[in-house]
Amino acid sequence: MGVMRFLVHPAEALEDWDEAHRAYISGLDARVFPTRIEIDGSLMSCRRKASGSGKLHVAWPVPGFGRPLLSTTSLSERDEPYVLAVELARGKIAKVRDQYSAWEIAGMQTPEEFRQPHREAYRLFSRAALIQSEQPEEASRLAIEALTHACEAANILTQTYTRQRLFVRRRRAPRLPASLGCNLGPVVPEEAAADQFCQAFNAACVPVDWRSVEPAEGVYNWDTFDAQVEWCDQHKLLMRGGPLLDFSPGGLPDWLEQWEHDLFNLESFVSDFVETAISRYVGRIRLWEVSSRVNTGGALALTEENRLTLVAKTLETARQIDDDIQLFIRVDQPWGDYQARGQHRLSPLQFVDALVRSGVGLSGVDLELAVGYRPQNSASRDLLDLSQLLDHWSVLGIPLHVTLAFPSSGAVDPLATSDLEVNRPQWKADWSDAAQAQWIEMFLPLLMAKQSVVGIFWAHFSDAAAHQYPHAGLLDAAGRPKPALDQITTYRRTYWKADDDS
Repeated sequence: MGVMRFLVHPAEALEDWDEAHRAYISGLDARVFPTRIEIDGSLMSCRRKASGSGKLHVAWPVPGFGRPLLSTTSLSERDEPYVLAVELARGKIAKVRDQYSAWEIAGMQTPEEFRQPHREAYRLFSRAALIQSEQPEEASRLAIEALTHACEAANILTQTYTRQRLFVRRRRAPRLPASLGCNLGPVVPEEAAADQFCQAFNAACVPVDWRSVEPAEGVYNWDTFDAQVEWCDQHKLLMRGGPLLDFSPGGLPDWLEQWEHDLFNLESFVSDFVETAISRYVGRIRLWEVSSRVNTGGALALTEENRLTLVAKTLETARQIDDDIQLFIRVDQPWGDYQARGQHRLSPLQFVDALVRSGVGLSGVDLELAVGYRPQNSASRDLLDLSQLLDHWSVLGIPLHVTLAFPSSGAVDPLATSDLEVNRPQWKADWSDAAQAQWIEMFLPLLMAKQSVVGIFWAHFSDAAAHQYPHAGLLDAAGRPKPALDQITTYRRTYWKADDDS
């Protein structure tokens, strides 16, 4: 068994650090190892079955930046414990340095404001590294200061990249060649909200899902989705249908449970529904999200291999109905943090890559970034980490969609349909309407700057109807617009202005 040990200073950090038990180690190939965390006094031990070098990933409080997930550089196993803060600072500084070099080689102009925190991070880290053996507490204090400057440098660097990339993209075309859309939820937007929706978005997700359409075997209910398709046609919105199949716990119809151990018949039922749904809207919905949460699963008694088989079969079925449609699948927790629980063999990228290589007709992948929720969520990461994630997924050579969800409140949400809870604040401020808008201000421009991202979707429009992610709507439960909606509308007017020429 492999073991890595870390000294945690200051000691009071351990009193309010539940994120420590969700830490994990990854290998050089980014594979996430199931990791058991043990804390004894100020010593943190990370145990895994495999031995060898690896990177520790853990959320750590950084003054001014909340509790972002940070990582060390690749460390070898040794008897002497590492000083955690020093290694996290080393990891962040190395990541900033490598990305800075890559973007500079590509021709990016770096502003002077980046250089001061970048140099200060190096200076403080150097002092911390020199004294860590004799004065681990002082070294930790210096390393935390270095981390603050490194996070500031990373933020400036990525924002600079975003501005310059958006400038280039706008010079090539006045309107970004990407969809900006939102999930309609279980209702058709009322007349008062229709104008707000269309001002903010040029696309809509019609959430045709098996559980809603066929709650009892052979009993279909298409009324809501038929009305939503008509509404989208009337307002000239690009439509994305689905996800038809939700492989998360409770995502498939309850009546399927009797077939969960009969893969042959289950495959037949799944294919029949996909064929029925796509045939119903053939020629109207040209883009389908066939399956969601295929990588994490949890529905029925399906193994990872079962899910791969079913998803491949559904893609083949959909392609036979209409060879011109685009077929996407949705991946949640795309960094692969969930692998630390030891229940999955394939990383998210490996799961999708297997489908791409099998030639079943996959057109693209939708990355779900739901930040601020537990137990399943994407941990809080900064812009540099998001940029590198998108670059990592772009190696597949297929288009990317990104679905976003950020809460606007930490209170209980009576209309939320999932068991998700709003996690404590992870970035700078408590969850609020303003904080939700700030997250959009962070993420949306970077997504727009990435050429591989051809669609950006919001999880749901209004908190007044049933929804999965608590308080993630752009209208509150009373139908009032939140600042996040104004934020998205402003970007729509600025970067998709050709849509509004009429």
